[in-house]
Amino acid sequence: MPAHRPFRPLPHALAAAALVLLSTGSQAQTAAPAASGQLQTITVTAERRLENIRDVPSSVSALQGEILEVLNSGGQDIRLLAARVPSLNIESSFGRAFPRFYIRGIGNTDFDLNASQPVSLVYDDVVQENPILKGFPIFDMERIEVLRGPQGTLFGRNSPAGVVKFESAKPTKNFEGYALASLGRYSALNFEGAVNVPLSPTLALRVAAQSQNRDDWVSNGNPAGPTREMEGYNDNAARLQVLFSPGKNFSALLNVHSRELKGSARVFRANIIQPGTNNLVPGFDETKVFQDGINSQKLSNTGSSLRVRWDLGNGMALNSITGYETVESFSRGDIDGGYGASFLGAGNFGPGTIPFDAESADGLPHHKQFTQEVRLESTGKGALQWLAGVYYFDEQLKIDSFNYSSLGGNAQNGYATQDQDNKAYAVFGSVNLEVSPQLKLRGGLRYTKDEKDFFADRIQAPPFSPTFIGRRTASTSATNTSGDFSATYALDRDINVYARVATGFRAPSIQGRLLFGDTLSVAKSEKVTSYEAGVKADLFNKRARAAFSVFSYTLKDQQLTAVGGAANFNQLINAAKSTGEGFEFDLQALVSENLMLTMGGSYNKTKIRDGGLAVAPCGGGCTVTDPTVVRNGVTLALIDGNPLPQAPETTLNFTARYTMPVAGGDFFVLTDVAYRSKINFFLYESREFTGKALTEVGLRAGYAFGNGKYEATAFVRNLTNQIRVVGGIDFNNLTGFINEPRTFGVSFKANF
Repeated sequence: MPAHRPFRPLPHALAAAALVLLSTGSQAQTAAPAASGQLQTITVTAERRLENIRDVPSSVSALQGEILEVLNSGGQDIRLLAARVPSLNIESSFGRAFPRFYIRGIGNTDFDLNASQPVSLVYDDVVQENPILKGFPIFDMERIEVLRGPQGTLFGRNSPAGVVKFESAKPTKNFEGYALASLGRYSALNFEGAVNVPLSPTLALRVAAQSQNRDDWVSNGNPAGPTREMEGYNDNAARLQVLFSPGKNFSALLNVHSRELKGSARVFRANIIQPGTNNLVPGFDETKVFQDGINSQKLSNTGSSLRVRWDLGNGMALNSITGYETVESFSRGDIDGGYGASFLGAGNFGPGTIPFDAESADGLPHHKQFTQEVRLESTGKGALQWLAGVYYFDEQLKIDSFNYSSLGGNAQNGYATQDQDNKAYAVFGSVNLEVSPQLKLRGGLRYTKDEKDFFADRIQAPPFSPTFIGRRTASTSATNTSGDFSATYALDRDINVYARVATGFRAPSIQGRLLFGDTLSVAKSEKVTSYEAGVKADLFNKRARAAFSVFSYTLKDQQLTAVGGAANFNQLINAAKSTGEGFEFDLQALVSENLMLTMGGSYNKTKIRDGGLAVAPCGGGCTVTDPTVVRNGVTLALIDGNPLPQAPETTLNFTARYTMPVAGGDFFVLTDVAYRSKINFFLYESREFTGKALTEVGLRAGYAFGNGKYEATAFVRNLTNQIRVVGGIDFNNLTGFINEPRTFGVSFKANF
């Protein structure tokens, strides 16, 4: 599907969609069926209004109900969503604290704490801009929406890839709640619960909490290593919501939430990749490391929001969303993944060759984010609907970067700081027009201004760093107008076809990791234009549901991060152009009263298109397969034609739930499968730093009784214990990190 003619494949794709619609269908979730034996209608707020997902003219998936509970069974963090819906990948080199999101292959591998991401995460209508904020736990959820493609009109800057949108369960006027506890492998003890209390006819309170705890399960085989055990955590979060609704014309929802995390940082493992391949070395043991660095991680996050809605009459309503977030974090790890150094002589380093010791930490000692949105919208049922609003964003943060001497008693021998102030302003509007009962048009525009002021200092110079010659400063100011236009045509009351063209942008970024360099890098705005078409349908008297979409996009001046190379360093660059094309599908079917099946999948073909763009390849002995060029005496890898990093071509997900009535209750079995194809870790290609395809299988069996009030289950995650390298550190040796191993346990849930 050539990027310059994005609609050429549409006739073939829509024909394929028609064949898909004749089969069973899914929406990538396992919501309970309606009492009539039909699938429940899925409503989403992808267009800032609550509407049937079938009527939304873009590629959207929703996760809600039991599937979220299933995925959370093993105590995993937000990365559990990877490959659970089409075109979504999530990874992290920080563990539970710093997830990086990718939609349709577009993401950012940057590991600095002021990194901007092209996937926007919106939690309870408040954007979570800093990457540490994006890891807030998933609990007591009403639903999760994944909006693919540019969302530059209604959600703004830094969303050219799409939006992941979380909606917590809201207070209601009923006294109700639930408690869920599980016990699992590695002494994992997890709890989740919520209670909803109507305080008066106009006031309701909902309190929800989650506590995830696991013992360390990786031991350090180096007797001199200061950290003996790793991979444990205590991760606790809570949310309080108060809803004031004196009548139909006014409501105010206060949300206060917090998170405290203490545990292990990402565990890096030296030389676990077999040279010349992407295989794990023979005899690899995921429960063992050999390190001489300190491993620790802590995080504290507090935030609040106030959402107010006034019905002004005359077919209009005013919405105000005020948000405040603050977070502090510190993460320290043994970056070389081993112990000692080669220059100390044989027997004084390992496992494998360790050219030099690398132990570092990053902290976020100061952060605050304030956001304000005011939106006026129509509320009538007429042919014309509209909304218009203004938005303000203000973030200040300070980053600490530390270096330590693993060979010198783990003492600090390097310290640098970064300070950034980011403000953004936007005006936006959208119009929906019903031209006829069959044809509906939507269009919108958003004007954004984004400003950043940045400075960095090196306070303490680590060994081998360049001579520092003073503070480095940079400022950016950019404006952009994004837009989208779509058309939906109803073939009948159950089948819609749509087409959409949309643009979006990511504001300029600044990086200055001055521990190991003496320059700042600034990336200018990236802009995307995307074309999409699809079909959505309810089938077989709403016993099945299907959605299929094809897309093609072009990114101009895409911001890329050259990570590593010969040093523990980040450098921002712009690619002249990157392209992507592919398709996605979601299917769901209630095959019988006892059997529910779902399936989803995607194909994404991404390419960097910049003939002269080159980056530093690995400094740790990998086999680079790209052509190389020598510039200023340095050998670089040309990356033109390479896929985007962490962008699997194929993802597939599948679930099956079978229920069998037994005396006094129901016995059920649910299996879920998520697959993603191989991935490239970095911008350059090498044999070693290419992750193998990964398939993770979950299984859950249980007994529900007491008219559904109680549920006892047994579960297993990563059933086949498939261990893969999912990321790497390339500047020192063949260091990698792996996915979660098999976990299992039992749980009990009570509803009241």
